[in-house]
Amino acid sequence: MHTSSTEPPVAQLTGSVSPEQGSSTTRPIRVIYAAGPGDVIGTFRYWREGRDDPGQVAMTYSGQFFDVCRELGAHGYAIASHPRREVVHDGVFRVEHRTIPFAKAAGPLYHLGQIWMGMRMIAAAMRYRADAVVICDGTCHWFPLRVLPRLGIAVIPTIHCMLWKRSTPPRGRIQRIIQRLNRPFWRRSAASILSASADITRQLDQVTDGRHRPVMEFLPTYRTGTFVADVAPPAPPPFRVLFAGRIEAYKGVFNLLEIASHFKAAGRNDIEFDLCGAGSALDELGRQVHEAGLGDRFRLHGHCDRPTMREMFRQCHVLIVPTTTDFAEGFNQVVVEGVLAGRPVITSDVCPALEYVRDAVIEVPPDDVSAYEAAIVRLHDDPSLYEQKRAACGVLQTQFYDESRGWAAALRKALLCVRTRCGSE
Repeated sequence: MHTSSTEPPVAQLTGSVSPEQGSSTTRPIRVIYAAGPGDVIGTFRYWREGRDDPGQVAMTYSGQFFDVCRELGAHGYAIASHPRREVVHDGVFRVEHRTIPFAKAAGPLYHLGQIWMGMRMIAAAMRYRADAVVICDGTCHWFPLRVLPRLGIAVIPTIHCMLWKRSTPPRGRIQRIIQRLNRPFWRRSAASILSASADITRQLDQVTDGRHRPVMEFLPTYRTGTFVADVAPPAPPPFRVLFAGRIEAYKGVFNLLEIASHFKAAGRNDIEFDLCGAGSALDELGRQVHEAGLGDRFRLHGHCDRPTMREMFRQCHVLIVPTTTDFAEGFNQVVVEGVLAGRPVITSDVCPALEYVRDAVIEVPPDDVSAYEAAIVRLHDDPSLYEQKRAACGVLQTQFYDESRGWAAALRKALLCVRTRCGSE
């Protein structure tokens, strides 16, 4: 295969993918999926072997994309914003890593990068002769994509984050301009919209006065064996609080360190913390843990694979998700994973997942460190409350094992509409 000097390296995988074909009267549709960040090529390699990506707990969205393409007999092209530039071809699939320019910049440079990526997505869709582009938020601004329906290419946004922070609607001049430019896209250009939570859908209602294209909400989906076999009574003391996610200030990790310091000062040696995840604040957090002399009760485990996370869930007593109002969470799957593991969760309404599992959660006001601290103490000191929340977990788990409520089901419905349109042309 020829690779130009400007293209990333290409790997050729053969003989592993045999997608089911559509009916003899329907040509295969061609679908691009802009998947956001992540090692989609790695996930694809596991998928072609019939395995889930062991680095993820939930069923990956890219794996579901490959499943739906195979089921519909579609040709699929997945693009991820991963720093390792690479392209893989395998039968009817193409999977590519490319970077988003100025993704971490601020102000005009960030918006320039977003517009540039929009132009690149349009060009990729035209070159690929795509029938549909499924595009994850964060890939580019939406308004440049209004040209695609005019070229006969359906656009299906999949939104995993809130459109703006819950506490601070767009106020900056550039933000307001972008929102106005995006409004016609939501109202007329999107074929349909996939939404990760009711909170996201409510923001779409707000920004469009309720006049947007059809929305299909989805839930994160898990294999039935991921947690069910491992749900067990909590481990013996000490009481272990688990955080899983990005180690970033906006995820509330420094607030947890403050709480641990308060417990130490109060002589509460019966409560310990485990933090699993990587991020830009990991080194600074580690430094502060060392300075506070808390290394024996505030442990940083770094990134953990699925088997390790299963063990961490088994060993903990409670999950804590202290995301701050500085971040626009779209759902937060860790809230769900605590419930699936049979562990009560402490969080705030910054995490839209709360709406789906409220009975198993101690809800606290956002950014209120003392309230998070008090919630930990309540669950530790009140066994009846703890058991009440733990019992509620079992009642709430079924919805996240139901694939008919997952992303693949919503995507399948959207693409069937596209295929019907293509078949009638």
